[in-house]
Amino acid sequence: MSEAVIRRVDGETDAVDRFINEGFTLYSAQSEVVLNYEPFCFVAENREGTIIGVITGNAYYNEVRIADLIVDEAYRKSGIGSRLVAAVETAFQGAGYDIVTLTTFGFQAPDFYKKLGFQVEFIRENSDSKLNKYFFKKELR
Repeated sequence: MSEAVIRRVDGETDAVDRFINEGFTLYSAQSEVVLNYEPFCFVAENREGTIIGVITGNAYYNEVRIADLIVDEAYRKSGIGSRLVAAVETAFQGAGYDIVTLTTFGFQAPDFYKKLGFQVEFIRENSDSKLNKYFFKKELR
């Protein structure tokens, strides 16, 4: 087993994705837990079809995990971010998930998520408060 070679792979390949999914599915079944895995990506486009916002993540076990949310600078504070978060909540409501979780840094959007009803679970403080990491959750109703 010590013969393994470790190498960095930039971006997931089909083989990596398949390995992850099969491994998590098998381990979940052995642990008698329903994986319920579903990656997601929602985009917001302007009238010309240009992407102006994206939200990505994965739903698994009992939670929906938002990984990335970005809105084009020209469209910030226009409601696009709120609509993208709402799209995720709507898509997974009643589908066996209990909460939506995410993290954000102090310089990013903690107040934005609070306005959307997310609750701070934990703040990992940093010597630079802009890099404080906020862990949020919101129950799916």
